[in-house]
Amino acid sequence: MNNSYDAIILGGGPSGATAAVLLAQAGWRVAIVEKARFPRRKVCGEFISGTTWPLLRQLGVADALMEIAGPVVHRVGVYAGDAMVTAQLASSTDHAEYGGRALGREHLDTLLLKRAAEAGAEVWQPYTLSAFVENNNGYECAIIDKSTREERALHSRLIIAAHGSWESGTIPTQDLRRPPRASDLFGFKAHFHNSTLPADMMPLLAFRGGYGGMVHTDGGRVSLSCCIRRDQLEQCRQRSPKVKAGAAIFAHIESSCKGVALALSSARLDGAWLSSGPLRTGIRTFGRDGIFTVGNAAAEAHPIVAEGISMAIQSSTLLCEQLIARFDVRSDLAYSNQVLEGILHDYAFSWRDNFSRRMRMAALFAHLFMRPVSTRIVTGLLERFPLLLTEGARWSGKAEPLRGARYFDVARL
Repeated sequence: MNNSYDAIILGGGPSGATAAVLLAQAGWRVAIVEKARFPRRKVCGEFISGTTWPLLRQLGVADALMEIAGPVVHRVGVYAGDAMVTAQLASSTDHAEYGGRALGREHLDTLLLKRAAEAGAEVWQPYTLSAFVENNNGYECAIIDKSTREERALHSRLIIAAHGSWESGTIPTQDLRRPPRASDLFGFKAHFHNSTLPADMMPLLAFRGGYGGMVHTDGGRVSLSCCIRRDQLEQCRQRSPKVKAGAAIFAHIESSCKGVALALSSARLDGAWLSSGPLRTGIRTFGRDGIFTVGNAAAEAHPIVAEGISMAIQSSTLLCEQLIARFDVRSDLAYSNQVLEGILHDYAFSWRDNFSRRMRMAALFAHLFMRPVSTRIVTGLLERFPLLLTEGARWSGKAEPLRGARYFDVARL
């Protein structure tokens, strides 16, 4: 077996699988190293913006995903206290089938990774990176099978880091764990059957010490995902000591949001609550020396704007545009430091042009809606001027096509 590649991608989630499909389609030799077995459930808002569905069509998975995804979201809202404000969601395209909709990561990740393998990428799963060494020709990566403990050595000219934002590891893009802080955010998610939430509605949930969202997803279910501060989580557990953390947080949300209590009054929990964290929001790094980052490895927005999946897929598209357009994988001259630095510079510029405002708006919304006083002020404004809610969704990126993606002309789709 030839274990030499043009690119090794660390992580087989949406960002990693997207990069693998695009590079493999362009003739690159690609390996994906994914530590988990699929299908897998993950803490995630599950919403995919309308601006991302044209990219999924170019990847060859849109039809399969649309068959199982939830209904198109046409309205957004805010549920805070007794207030239930709703407004229309601005459309990002004239094509109705490209409206934003949601589906579970167990389906999205599995189909995207399968498509990467079909495109020619070699998938190492469940493997994890145990060591890597830089040399004159790229990187030597040692990987180990998490089930059998079998070890392999892979060589690559480039590495694309598509791992999670809060995971520790052996490469420079993986942050070491930080000391606990009261402001740390933890993510929780659950699915419900028999909800009365309107099919086209995606409300933001505002409550003390956290925020969340609900949306119709696959299988006739409603997904409720939320983030909550460490100190507020401890208070929830103290108030409800006889139940698990997810149930304690749900009780806190129901008591804080009339809209949630109404929508889920007769609903039935589907499976267990999932949890993850702490989240590490903000911009980290775009890479260095032939290592590039995409998805949450590059940056993570506050999940309040439900743009995590879209940013992961879109950031990989931006990077792969640069790599495909400027690399001749058959030539060693393509891998000069000057070329690598130019690609990194242009990728970072394009990333910031597309996502910086989204990051700022997410941080602003998160801090406003985690505090009761500011929540009441903002909710009062939205009740008087619902159009502000429409514009807020637009500012978060839900109606803006990907800019700078010349290789993938999504504007004309």
